[in-house]
Amino acid sequence: MALRNILKAGDETLAKHCRPVTDFNHRLHELLDDMAETMLSANGVGLAAPQVGVLRRAVVVLETAPGEGKEYVIELVNPEIIEQDGEQEDPEGCLSVPGSFGLVKRPYHVKVRAQDRNGDTFEVEGEGLTARAFCHEIDHLEGHLFTELCDHILSDEELEAYYAQKEDKS
Repeated sequence: MALRNILKAGDETLAKHCRPVTDFNHRLHELLDDMAETMLSANGVGLAAPQVGVLRRAVVVLETAPGEGKEYVIELVNPEIIEQDGEQEDPEGCLSVPGSFGLVKRPYHVKVRAQDRNGDTFEVEGEGLTARAFCHEIDHLEGHLFTELCDHILSDEELEAYYAQKEDKS
């Protein structure tokens, strides 16, 4: 495994539509392993292949096991959202847009159909942050950044005030 360079906003690769993965071989396995290591090293909760310069439909998302608090990585190859419901609006950031956050509306719950690293099809569901990460990373595969979905980038003061207000409500 190796750390890969994360492309930053403005790089043309991030605006391109990704092609489906058709070869489920050692190169894909290496890409997924590298993406997971890169995401974890950067303290991210998701990473898409185009963010490391590969125009293929592959993403990794960090999940926490319910009740256990144990983290694990979900690999999604050729993912598609097949169900969504509810709504959430929270600050969202991106490893390709470091230090920037904007309020983005996303579904609260999503179901994704994807393939694993061996090409086997499966479905996975996520709520809250996991649903947000699924949507965010799949957007990357279409060449879209979260900045297209928010009205403006929050200042540090606005971000701090948002979380303080949310904490007061709980």
